Amino acid sequence: MKFWKTLWDGIVPSNPIFMLALSLCPALAVTNNVKNGLGMGIAVLVVITASEAMISALRKVISGKIRLPAFMIIIAAFVTVIELLIHAYFPEIYKSLGIYLPLIVVFTLILARSEVFASKNPVYLSFADGFGMGVGFLLGMVLLSGIREIIGFGTFLDYPVLPHTYKPALILILSPGGFFVTGILMGVFNWMKKRGAHK
Repeated sequence: MKFWKTLWDGIVPSNPIFMLALSLCPALAVTNNVKNGLGMGIAVLVVITASEAMISALRKVISGKIRLPAFMIIIAAFVTVIELLIHAYFPEIYKSLGIYLPLIVVFTLILARSEVFASKNPVYLSFADGFGMGVGFLLGMVLLSGIREIIGFGTFLDYPVLPHTYKPALILILSPGGFFVTGILMGVFNWMKKRGAHK
């Protein structure tokens, strides 16, 4: 029961982007189209799930004095593997994500969950927390990038979805558009949470 509650908590109630406001830099920078959002979301999902499980498994072995550097090394190892795989099999996405891909190592979301959750809980719960937070991040990235791509380009996954007469709102594919959409979605998520708590 606790496993499923932990997993669900990261997807909606404590969504990393819209509820915790963690790792907003990549959320704003790479979500101007769905392919980028999907690529970054999947990369973070794999890294956070694997690193939380590994850190939890080693939590009794890692000395408190070197805890954070050890966490960084574990996270960096998984990020390196994911970066090499994306570079090899998805070069276009690798090029689009640019510097944000290696920067996953220092994402607040992954470091925070490693310190707050994985270092204090068993492997199965840490896996659930990492997977839940990763799925929440992935869904947030796809939602953000979907809205921005549809309104900003008139496409979804590069396929036209709006009439050819539609004039794209180019502001949505720029950084201010990312802030605007993120702010609105944060408001919606918080309203849903308060409404649920009231009921």
